[in-house]
Amino acid sequence: MQALTISLVQGDTRWHDAAANRDYYGGLVRRIAGQGVDLVILPETFLSGFTNDALHQAEDMNGKGLRWMRELASSTGAVITGSLVIREQERNFNRLVWIQPDGACTTYDKRHLFRMAGEHERYAAGETRPLVELKGWRILPQVCYDLRFPVWLRNRSHPSAEGGMDYDLLVVVANWPEPRREAWRTLLRARAIENLACVAAVNRVGRDGNGLDYAGDSAVLDALGQPLVELGRSEQVVTVRLDPEPLLAHRRRFPAWMDADQFTLST
Repeated sequence: MQALTISLVQGDTRWHDAAANRDYYGGLVRRIAGQGVDLVILPETFLSGFTNDALHQAEDMNGKGLRWMRELASSTGAVITGSLVIREQERNFNRLVWIQPDGACTTYDKRHLFRMAGEHERYAAGETRPLVELKGWRILPQVCYDLRFPVWLRNRSHPSAEGGMDYDLLVVVANWPEPRREAWRTLLRARAIENLACVAAVNRVGRDGNGLDYAGDSAVLDALGQPLVELGRSEQVVTVRLDPEPLLAHRRRFPAWMDADQFTLST
């Protein structure tokens, strides 16, 4: 594992306007071009906002959104990740896309759909929990409401991995409204502590077209749940360097995973 440089892109997503969001987020990301960033994290549904009313704007995997992400990854030399609305085989997915600078792509479809906003009625749930690797870090990408489900996010022993566990870094992209900001902050800490893993999480800011306010609170946490950086409620692009040694040392000193209950996850 090598040091990993992450940029959190906390923005005010334009409502139902993919072209405007490509311009807006592209401008934010290009602020850190040439700074040696390895991973750029955008919010959930960064091309539309979190909505059930823009499904007619859903793209396929060859659409403008994916082409834009590939161009951005290539031009910055960084992995670009965030979620967008994808239509595939007559179904809609809230799909996190992980685009490498060489154009290679890994996807994760949001598993837990936010029924309080009717997301489960219009989107299909994901069935797999892919891991990605970057500079030796094993990374678990997730989307918003997934954060509330510790069984799905449970880290387990993986003896052949350098870090000794399934994953070393949990990445969460979100549109998490301000009234539940304490839950967001608490759950991020809990997931880091219980999984002996670092966490990098990006939420949006501003007010969406449904009148919901977002406080941001994007953060990078170490495996003790302590913040390495916490963003406020304004538009920000912040870069953090993650050193693997404190994580690995903590796992050696405090191997709680050895006493964890064994189980098989069914999808």
